[in-house]
Amino acid sequence: MPSPTRRNAVRRADRLRESARPASPVGPGVQRVAGYAWRLLVMAVALYVVLIVLGRLVLPVVAVFVALVITAILRPAADRLTRLMPRVLAVLVTVLGALLLLAGVLALIGETVAGEWTRLGNDFSGGIDRIEKWLEGAPFHLRPDRLAGLHSKLSTFVSSHRSTLVSTAVNEAGRVLEIVTGAALALFCSIFFIHSGDGMWRWAQRQFPADARATTARAGQAAWRTFAGYTRGIMIVSASNAILVGIALVVLGVPLALPLTVLEFFATLVPLIGSPVALAIAAVVALAAKGPVTALIVLALIVVIGQIEGHLLHPVVMSWAVSIHPVAVALSVTAGGILAGVIGAVVALPLVSVAWAVICELRTPAPN
Repeated sequence: MPSPTRRNAVRRADRLRESARPASPVGPGVQRVAGYAWRLLVMAVALYVVLIVLGRLVLPVVAVFVALVITAILRPAADRLTRLMPRVLAVLVTVLGALLLLAGVLALIGETVAGEWTRLGNDFSGGIDRIEKWLEGAPFHLRPDRLAGLHSKLSTFVSSHRSTLVSTAVNEAGRVLEIVTGAALALFCSIFFIHSGDGMWRWAQRQFPADARATTARAGQAAWRTFAGYTRGIMIVSASNAILVGIALVVLGVPLALPLTVLEFFATLVPLIGSPVALAIAAVVALAAKGPVTALIVLALIVVIGQIEGHLLHPVVMSWAVSIHPVAVALSVTAGGILAGVIGAVVALPLVSVAWAVICELRTPAPN
């Protein structure tokens, strides 16, 4: 054990070294801010690189996302069937049942459109005349010659841009092929996720260092719990909105009520903006087929259903899955739409919800 004289000499030497060290030109507060700044800069560069990579791999990324959505919806049914039959058979029954249900809905939509096509054409022809008379009256007071000129201008535009329209249709046909390929890839991945997703996750955990596996397991459980809860919750909200819209359209006698109801279901998957856009399309159909009064009633549904969704469905259904402030929801959807269009608007909120759930889980001390 060193003597007191030796300890005092060591302390004096340390003080002399500290006094000889040159003073920092900036204060400790500025140093702390600079440390956070360069760390945030590195994170921003890493995020930018990730976005560039994902932008070049849109098809597989979207396919995996859709596969995770399918897994979150069908996994509980497959788990229940596993109690009655082997796991492989339970997964096949669940997936085939979902495909048959989807095919049935699409066939019913096609049959509805085909059955109403003739009457729909007559309704639209009469609806255009009603719209013209409405525009000629108050408060627009448009002259008939202007409306006739609008018809001729529209016909001239279509005839002069026919080649552009045809090339656009051809390009969209190629897009359809990409969609079919992505759907097949999503179905392929979802079958394996439903069947052996737990085993795949355990394999991924083993790739991390041993001292990080417990933290990784907590983060992964929080991420999947939040994603699955959000997916099931948004499906319930979309189905509720679609049922309300479908009942209203049937009562009002708007044609194509079933296709518009299905459109409302899928549009509601885009928070805040999806449902109003679908109802606006329904209002246009109602305007052409039934006149301005019915169209105004359909437009009023945007406000009514928005209030029901915002004050009843989302708080009740989504509170147990994710708790995100409405401002964060709006900013997430807007940023996702700017970065990646409709796909980004759909994906943004679940990604933000998962990220926030993981952060909250990791900030909570691990249970002993």
